[in-house]
Amino acid sequence: MNLSNLNSKAISGFLILIFFLTGNCALAQEKPVVDVGGALRFNYNLSSWKEGQKERGGDFGYDMFRINFNAAYRGFYVDTEYRFYSEDFGGDFLKQGWVGYRFNEQEEIQIGLNQVPFGIQQYNSHNWFFNITYYFGLEDDHDMGVKYVHIDDKFEYNLAFYKNAEELRFGNSTESSSNRYSYDVVGRNKEINQVNGKLIYKFGDTLKNRLGISAQYGGLYNLDTEKTGSHHGLALHYELDFKNWNLKVQGMSIRHDPENAPGQSNEIIQMGAYGFPYEVAVDFEVYTLAFSKSIPLELGPISNLQFYSDFGYMDKKVKSFEDSYMNVTGVLVSAGNLYT
Repeated sequence: MNLSNLNSKAISGFLILIFFLTGNCALAQEKPVVDVGGALRFNYNLSSWKEGQKERGGDFGYDMFRINFNAAYRGFYVDTEYRFYSEDFGGDFLKQGWVGYRFNEQEEIQIGLNQVPFGIQQYNSHNWFFNITYYFGLEDDHDMGVKYVHIDDKFEYNLAFYKNAEELRFGNSTESSSNRYSYDVVGRNKEINQVNGKLIYKFGDTLKNRLGISAQYGGLYNLDTEKTGSHHGLALHYELDFKNWNLKVQGMSIRHDPENAPGQSNEIIQMGAYGFPYEVAVDFEVYTLAFSKSIPLELGPISNLQFYSDFGYMDKKVKSFEDSYMNVTGVLVSAGNLYT
C-alpha cells in the first residue's frame, strides 16, 4: 500500500471479539492486587480487489489473541498488553507496557511503552479499522518514554518525553522493525527525542464537551547521513457526548523534514506496523469526523447496538500526489462479553 498515492477500494469485514477478565481493579492498594485478562478475535474478510477470494466467498480465520496484565500496590501499578496476530498481520508484539505511580487522585506518571498524548484518545474512531489517522501514527500510538497526566473536573493535561518509538533492534545502523502495533517511522529514519503536550477543557452536564489542543515535536535520525531532521504536528480536537450519541471532530497539521542521503526522496517517508512498511507523504493536513449512536435493547443475549460512521481525509502538500480518504460505516453488536 502506498499512501502517498492511494486509490480508494472497498472492503467488508465481520469481527468477533471475546473478553475474559479475572480479579479486581483498584486505584491504590495496601495489599497487592493483580488483574489478568485478554481477548480472542476472529475476522471474516471479503476484499473487492482479490478476485480469488471473491470467488470462494471470502475468508474466515484467526485474527488476534491478546493477554492483559495489570497489578497495583501502594500507588504503583503496571499496565501491559501483549498481542499475538496472524502471520499476515505481523506476528506477536507488545502493544503497551508501562509502570505508573499515582501521586493522588488527579496526578500520575507513566514510564515505558505508553500512549502518546496527541489528539482524541483513546480512539479517534468507533470501528475495528480505526480512522485514517491511525495509519500515520496519529491514533492510539504508543512510544517509549515518560508521561505526566493530570485529570480534574474541568481540565486534563499531559506532558511527555519519548526517547524513541518501540525499539526491537539495537544495532548501530539497523532499521526499526515494522513488527509493531502502532504506526511509526521506519526505514532509514528513526523517531527520537519527541516532546508532547496536550490540554483538554471539559464543560457541560447534559451535553458533555471535550475541547482540546495537542502539539508534538521530535527528531528524525537518518541512518545514512547520521544527521537528525525533525517532525512536528499540531491538532485541534472536539468530542461531544449527548445521551447515546458520540461525536468526534479533529483537524491536524503534520510535517516531516528528514535529513536523507542524496538520491532519497524528501517528499515521502516510510512508516510501518503489523510487519509491513509503506510510503507516506511527508507533509499533510488530515481532517476527521466520526459519530455513533447506541441503542440499548433486550434481544436474547444482545444488549446494545452501536451504529457508527467514521470519515477521514488527508490533504497532501505535494500536488502530484492524490489525496487520501477513508470512511468506515457499520454497527457493533454487544452481547455480554461477545462483540461483533
